[in-house]
Amino acid sequence: MDTKLNLFVVLTLVSIQFLSTFPKAAISNVHIVYMGEKENEDPTVTKMFHYKMLSDLLGSKEAAKSSMLYSYKHGFSGFAARLTDSQAKEIEAFPGVVQVIPNQVHKFHTTRSWDFMGLNDHSTTNLLTKSNMGEGIIIGVIDSGVWPESESFNDRGMNPIPPHWQGICQEGQLFNSSNCNKKLIGARWFVKGILDQSQTPINISNGEDILSARDSSGHGTHTASIAAGNFVVNANYEGLAAGLARGGAPRAHLAVYKVCWSFGHGGCTDADLLKAFDKAIQDGVDILSVSIGISIPLFSYADQRNSIAIGSFHATAKGITVACSAGNDGPTTMTVENTAPWIITVAATTIDRAFPTAITLGNNLTLWGQSVDTRMHNHGFTGITFSDRIALNDSDDSALGCKRGSLNATLAAGQIILCFSQSSTQNIFSAAISVAEAGGVGLIFAQYRSDGLESCHYIPCIKVDYEVGTQILSYIRKARSPIAKLGIPKTIIGKWVSPKVADFSGRGPSSISPTVLKPDIAAPGVDIIAAYIPFGAEKSSGFALLSGTSMSCPHIAGITALIKSVHKNWSPAAIRSALVTTASQKGTDGSNIAEEGSTRKVADPFDMGGGVVNPNRAIDPGLIYDIETNDYVKFLCGTGFSSKSVSGLTRTKTNCTKNRLNELNLNLPSITIPYLKRKVTVSRKVTNVGPVESMYKAVVEAPQGVNMKVEPQILRFNKTTQIVPFKVTFFTTGKVYGDYRFGRLIWRDPKHTVTIPISMRAIFV
Repeated sequence: MDTKLNLFVVLTLVSIQFLSTFPKAAISNVHIVYMGEKENEDPTVTKMFHYKMLSDLLGSKEAAKSSMLYSYKHGFSGFAARLTDSQAKEIEAFPGVVQVIPNQVHKFHTTRSWDFMGLNDHSTTNLLTKSNMGEGIIIGVIDSGVWPESESFNDRGMNPIPPHWQGICQEGQLFNSSNCNKKLIGARWFVKGILDQSQTPINISNGEDILSARDSSGHGTHTASIAAGNFVVNANYEGLAAGLARGGAPRAHLAVYKVCWSFGHGGCTDADLLKAFDKAIQDGVDILSVSIGISIPLFSYADQRNSIAIGSFHATAKGITVACSAGNDGPTTMTVENTAPWIITVAATTIDRAFPTAITLGNNLTLWGQSVDTRMHNHGFTGITFSDRIALNDSDDSALGCKRGSLNATLAAGQIILCFSQSSTQNIFSAAISVAEAGGVGLIFAQYRSDGLESCHYIPCIKVDYEVGTQILSYIRKARSPIAKLGIPKTIIGKWVSPKVADFSGRGPSSISPTVLKPDIAAPGVDIIAAYIPFGAEKSSGFALLSGTSMSCPHIAGITALIKSVHKNWSPAAIRSALVTTASQKGTDGSNIAEEGSTRKVADPFDMGGGVVNPNRAIDPGLIYDIETNDYVKFLCGTGFSSKSVSGLTRTKTNCTKNRLNELNLNLPSITIPYLKRKVTVSRKVTNVGPVESMYKAVVEAPQGVNMKVEPQILRFNKTTQIVPFKVTFFTTGKVYGDYRFGRLIWRDPKHTVTIPISMRAIFV
């Protein structure tokens, strides 16, 4: 997925000699030989076994050495190697091989937000202070690298590197060991997969990328600083959103794994992703933030082509919590990505900050849009015209949306141009280029309501909705010599109802496993200010405003670090449960959270999972829905995976005939029933993490047209009973196929409210 940002290229030098080690024979391509959980704890033995297998296939140790890209030997077993199609088929029959698949490329999903969520660093009672700001926790970020000189990665106030850290600061082009410190404690880069995939060398002359962990796109720098950036005073983007910048866990340590590259067609390959997971597990990270996605249609969780699901399974089995972005293909249903049940899948929301910009017309009417362009304004009235009036070709309607080459330069020169987007895929940045090339001096871009702002850089541009755009067009049509003045953007906080689920945020239900609610949780992901690579002649402020589920994901990673700092023994499932069951469904005005989509309806669990994260409640959830690795194994068996597939994933002998769990009974902090036929009973169990002597009562909010019965209705906990099971039975008398309906099951004691979302679709039998 593409994050809503403009990626800027940093000029670099690279060595062609490095590339000569990777042959580009047309008949060979990188394949991943996946062997599941490793059998030997000694990584050297595992690596030797991989080379022996490849030598047996190719006929010599030399051929094996030349073919091998990576040996996965820490978190799981397998390797990436150049193989012909026939060799790939042959090695798939070798003992111990689970699957052999070709290497593929994946894309990115791409301040005030922390105060908005109640994590003010001046408070003495919130999660930020109770957790010592994430002290002692290591967050790994799998992304496009890092700009280590950013102030967000200074190590002022940081404690020594935790003793469980086993990683390195890998050197490379424009990056050496001195770039790491007590904040940025580790960095690695993985390029072999993308080099082989692109079949083209990195261009030396235009500096397409940097052959090291140094970030050339800005995406990885941004996400890393959201998760755990240190305090930076007077941070701003072109004077907007000014204030104290920091990450969610400013005293947590960062380890960066660069797998996403800008050269060629760019992207992040399976081979490089799996190696990053493998090394992160070895290095000792506590949390992983992954703002990368695998596009629809999704591969199954045990399929090696779903490298994020595979890598995160092995990480979760080692106690590492993995947060992933939900994708940016919303608001269409079934567009959510990263849907494996062991992943925390994060949707994106707005916050209460906006950048209103005045548009004053010649008739003294002032209308409002939004912009982040603070430069290049002439501060006076200028002629304004409608793009369709200055079309280069009257028979072509492409000028309406200001497509490149569609405007008459003679008529556009010196004018502010009003353009109307004709689809949700058209964007203000490309329209600004078109207007600037035609000699226009400003752009007003009317479009389908969407979240996130982009800087146009070349000319001032303002985004408006169709209503405002139509009002401006009406003035242009009536005035003899229409004129307008574009104001300077302002930063306004607390005046807009928020949060709302972003229009681009990937929506459920899951297309691969509809019984697993996705996304799990929502967090800020619209116009988030965070560290960025320097760009432009003035090298910028070192910060940028970006939007995407790429930005919401590291918010959850940062909050997870705070929780982990307090509850060191909590499992990844326990942390996910705490986030989901304490999330908020209400906005700042007390009304139900809405979603920005075609209908702008009240948000439901397919938009935001349990709701918008509430960090201060998540630290003390009262009850948790915990899951062990073996539960995921039983779930996979219950969803129809063969014993061979599951055994290959776990590297333990699994009999799916005997070791099967009804997929509805995986102990998730949610209940989703895609096909309710009259009556279904679902099992769950909760673990008390509050006062030892506790009693909770059930409160039922049943989906429309469905009756619910909870047994028992009261849960009692004491010294000897800290885990209590319960059952929920659903009844329907519907006589037609229905759409999804939503409800909630709440457990309450005098202090805690433990809520799980319910999603249900009744069908007539």
